[in-house]
Amino acid sequence: MNIDAFFEELDSYFEKNQVEKIDDFLTVSLEQAKEEEDYAAYISICNEMIGFYRSVSAFEKAYTAAEDVLLLMEELKLEDTAHFATTLLNAATAYSAAGDYAQALRLYRQAMQIYERLLSPEDYRWASLYNNMCIMLEKAGENGEAVESAKRALAIIEKQEGNEAQTATTLTNLALVYFKLSENEEAKKCLARAIDLFEQGTGEPNEHYSGALAGMGEACFRDGEYEKSLSFYERALEDVKCHYGENMSYGILCENCAAVYGAMGNEEKQKEYADKSREVLGRLQGKAE
Repeated sequence: MNIDAFFEELDSYFEKNQVEKIDDFLTVSLEQAKEEEDYAAYISICNEMIGFYRSVSAFEKAYTAAEDVLLLMEELKLEDTAHFATTLLNAATAYSAAGDYAQALRLYRQAMQIYERLLSPEDYRWASLYNNMCIMLEKAGENGEAVESAKRALAIIEKQEGNEAQTATTLTNLALVYFKLSENEEAKKCLARAIDLFEQGTGEPNEHYSGALAGMGEACFRDGEYEKSLSFYERALEDVKCHYGENMSYGILCENCAAVYGAMGNEEKQKEYADKSREVLGRLQGKAE
């Protein structure tokens, strides 16, 4: 199987915002790799599946892909490799996004044990692990640990050139924890820098750009700057829909927009966004069940 051709076609779907075609393409490609017994391609495609299904809130499909590829890698005696740890990291991130923090933490710790044996402390892959652990710890309410994890990631990323988008993503993660600690000004500083770094990039906006926009929407809302808050939230909505369609993040952002309009006294727009949020989240919950 020509794995380079696979990634070229996959990237083209993202670039053209043809999200609806990706599921079938991944499934067909995985079956081809299986028929050809191309295990390297199979592992790569499964990892792409985990990330994609997580991003569109199809968590059961993400879990299935994760269990499938981890079992295969164990059968191939790859369980003590950096590739196995990276797959554990991808799987953990899916569980974290779905709210299963106990399972996510178990997988993150398993990945850490492998990295400790194989990687230097400055290896870039540690930054990815720390970043994802920061997100999970923040959601689980472990905010002190989440700040430390984000700072560890930032210390590694900032030592390397050409990592503006990764630096911006880490700053966004750090800002979200500062919110939990009621440090709004620190959060706004991180987000302003993150948005600036994202917007310095060339080509299509980074997939994490919406997170920074949404974070600034939250910061402005906390400061009573409702017009600014709404502007950032609606830009985030547009970016999420462009990349992933009406996923869980889209539904939550609609809920946030409803809250802003409520604070502004616009009951009509508040109801419009609240109804949209219920429709999106209800549909996704129905699919999960």
